[in-house]
Amino acid sequence: MIKFVLLTLLALATLSAQTAPPWDNSGNNQLQGSYYFRQVIWVMTSENGSVGQAIAVYGNIVFDGNGKYTLSGAQINDSGDTAVRNLSGSGTYSISASGFGFISPLFTNAGTIYGLVSRGIFVGSSTESQYNDLFIAAKLASPLPTLSSFKGNYTMLSVDTPTGNVYDVRDSAFQLNPDGNGNIGSVNASGLIAANGSRVVNQSLTGVQYRFSNGGINLSLGGSLSNTNLIAGTKYLYLSENGDFVFGGSPTAWDMIVGVRTGTNSPNFNGLYYQAGLDQDNTQLLTNGYADIYSFYGSLKASSGVLLNHQRLISGYDLVPYEYTDSGTFTIKPDGTYEDPANRYFFSPGAAVRIGLGIGSSLGVNVAVQAPSFTPSGVFIDPTGILNAASSALFTAGVAPGELLSIYGSGLASVPVADSSFPFELGGVKVLINDRPAPIYAVSPTQISAVVPFGTSENIAAIQVVNQGVASNKVTSYVNRTAPGVFTQPPGGIGTAAALHPDYSLITTDKPALIGEAIAIYVTGLGTMSPAVGDGQPGPVNPLSVATNPISVRIGGLPATITFVGLAPQLVGLNQINVIIPAGVTAGNARLEISGPDFIGAGAVLPVGAAQP
Repeated sequence: MIKFVLLTLLALATLSAQTAPPWDNSGNNQLQGSYYFRQVIWVMTSENGSVGQAIAVYGNIVFDGNGKYTLSGAQINDSGDTAVRNLSGSGTYSISASGFGFISPLFTNAGTIYGLVSRGIFVGSSTESQYNDLFIAAKLASPLPTLSSFKGNYTMLSVDTPTGNVYDVRDSAFQLNPDGNGNIGSVNASGLIAANGSRVVNQSLTGVQYRFSNGGINLSLGGSLSNTNLIAGTKYLYLSENGDFVFGGSPTAWDMIVGVRTGTNSPNFNGLYYQAGLDQDNTQLLTNGYADIYSFYGSLKASSGVLLNHQRLISGYDLVPYEYTDSGTFTIKPDGTYEDPANRYFFSPGAAVRIGLGIGSSLGVNVAVQAPSFTPSGVFIDPTGILNAASSALFTAGVAPGELLSIYGSGLASVPVADSSFPFELGGVKVLINDRPAPIYAVSPTQISAVVPFGTSENIAAIQVVNQGVASNKVTSYVNRTAPGVFTQPPGGIGTAAALHPDYSLITTDKPALIGEAIAIYVTGLGTMSPAVGDGQPGPVNPLSVATNPISVRIGGLPATITFVGLAPQLVGLNQINVIIPAGVTAGNARLEISGPDFIGAGAVLPVGAAQP
């Protein structure tokens, strides 16, 4: 029965020490030319979450298309010296074919910026550093924009930490209606200040004007910030090439502003997007007196009202970056926006750019840019087409030893073939990960299901397909200790978890799990095992092969007791977690969350029945 379940899950999900390979830099030409940039850094050094140091860097950066950059601009920080200082320098960058990559630090002691570029816009964050930040760069238009370039209706979003005090952080939305002649007129802002909780603050400004200097916008809002208003002073803003996206902030403070030209039609929010953001979580602020700061980069995929999300996150408290994946649904409102529990989102015309503003207990801003498209030729792996075969976690989430992958592309095989023995060659097709052969479950012209070799211990994985002796492009991915993804019914990572009752029957809405019941959940991506097994070999029975990484499970937000976590016995390419449904879980579709030491995977739900009297 268990073997039948495995084969069903795999069918639904598909149709030695080495030197780490270099990161793919074949996409360096996607980041080429003159860009405006702004980076805002918040360093949390107080136990209540207040910002102990803030830094803003802004100006012009020139990428040569071959991995080198030069910059000129300004830097201001609040660590005892608030003078605006000139900044100049040079560095390197490396961008893969997908647009995913990194930029070396812009200034001394800063962190490497990780992120993604598309449509002339780079968004990212220094997640591996010891602080929280958001970096945005947009390519300059040629010729440079002038007064008449800034015209129309723009939705602007702002986040600011004017004093660094956790209670003073604020975010807001406001409209700008530049007339192309330097006049904006009235501006009405609405938003939140942390000290006020959910009480909305409204602010009205009149006589607002703007001018251009060297292609940048100098916006004069007037006045100064207080504990009762949201925006004030002078702002330097920069336009993207087509003028639909705008970003910037104060030349003498540590805010970040993002905006989009308002579209006239309902946005076609569909496809893959690259994202980054910065926010303060105030969930515990008014009750317990502390908040947390988060920053992230990653990707998301929207399709028919369903959203898959990945973020590489770092918390101001933990300072240990981790992967986070989840899924959900969205509904576009008549005004062209939509909301989730943490943010309200706005779109540029054609939905090429989505911007978000924190709501409720979250104060912050985020940006998502529609990903580029690729033209395949020959045996070709889509540079964004390396996904977790169970959860469909996106390519930016990385891979883990023993994880079952779905590899998408074209010309990957001649005909569809599947083999549950997981050979190293199937239908004349091989998969190499850091030159190690990977066990293969199924191949087709557009998709392959293969397992990451357990020996993949390098921090970068280079993935390649060889079809009838013809090698594909190499796609690089970061390697994690874990990358937990839950198989679902239907497949794709959204919906009911593939889990079994003790009698091996599937848990469904009609036959839910019960409080206190011991169930088996089928996942992939839990990493290395002990005792170790060979690649492509079934999980042993005596002794069982258990996960070497600490794994935890939450059901409906409550921790569940784990009785086994490891390789599914007698099966290949599948992990199994046995848990007991905890008391207190609310009846219905409970959120299922699987966590490793460096990864939180959420998205699937588990039907749970009402507690027995």
